[in-house]
Amino acid sequence: MTAFLPPNLLALFAPRDPIPYLPPVTKLNHEKKTHGYFGVGQYLHLFEDPKDTPPPIKIETREERLERKQREKMERAAYIREQGIALWDPNNNPIATSDPYKTLFIARVNADTTESRLRKEFEIYGPIKKVMLIQDKITGKPRGYAFIEFENERDMHSAYKHADGKKIEGRRVLVDVERGRTVKGWLPRRLGGGLGDSRSTKSSSGFRNGGEDRDEKNSFRERRGERERDRSNSRRSKSRERDRNRRDRPDRRERSRDRERERERERERSSRNHKDHNKNHHHRDREHERDRDRDRDRDRKRDRHHSSRSPERNNDSRKRSRYNNEISNNGGNMDKYSDSYKQSP
Repeated sequence: MTAFLPPNLLALFAPRDPIPYLPPVTKLNHEKKTHGYFGVGQYLHLFEDPKDTPPPIKIETREERLERKQREKMERAAYIREQGIALWDPNNNPIATSDPYKTLFIARVNADTTESRLRKEFEIYGPIKKVMLIQDKITGKPRGYAFIEFENERDMHSAYKHADGKKIEGRRVLVDVERGRTVKGWLPRRLGGGLGDSRSTKSSSGFRNGGEDRDEKNSFRERRGERERDRSNSRRSKSRERDRNRRDRPDRRERSRDRERERERERERSSRNHKDHNKNHHHRDREHERDRDRDRDRDRKRDRHHSSRSPERNNDSRKRSRYNNEISNNGGNMDKYSDSYKQSP
């Protein structure tokens, strides 16, 4: 059968080499004599010098790696922001309007809103010279804000005063003046400026809120915080007054207990009245029974009195009853018994 196998499989069935012969051991290991064990002092010269030993490699943990990446990312963003701040010039903007003091900034604009719709919504404040809806350079989609240039500065101030929060196609827009060319030290949002703090960092704290506007916003926040504190204090005082009034008034549980006691008294009073009524009724029933018994005794005495009358009357009554019985048995014929009844003793 193995004759039909290929050579590579026949090699698997080939016999192994014979085991070589070794002479037997004359002595066992514990019978052999040795020179004993020595230390490593004679090999110390083979070790390297500690000064030449390289420092140990420190393995970076997951937390350290995340912190390092975050730090590198912040440094890279700060470098890009510094370059943008150095190159940014609002006066050389190709899409800027002609007069910044007549320009109105519109934010939170719906993506479906067009320039004609914005012109129609803001023409009520005055004649408009130019409407610019900012779009993305790569995708061409609207970025959600626009600039409107009025012909008169008075109309721009009117729109700035009355159009903030106006609802256009389902969204309330935010209205502000153009601050890039009118406010000193102003920076756009992408460079760490603007009126928001969501993209602010410690490295750009000087330009975070646009210089002077930062102080204005901080003062506004302080005033708002004072108002909130005043409101909270008034709420606390009102709550203390309510608690004091509650303590002065009887507790709800006490009122419920008083009501329950009053109900118990009403039930006891009604049960007492019911018992008195039943007692009076029982008394009347007993009187009625006594009256009935008295009447029955009187009737019995009367019957006895009538039964104890003279014997003649008793004979007459017996005759009369016998006569009536015979007449009824004879079919009502009275002629036969009339004479005998008259002649009978």
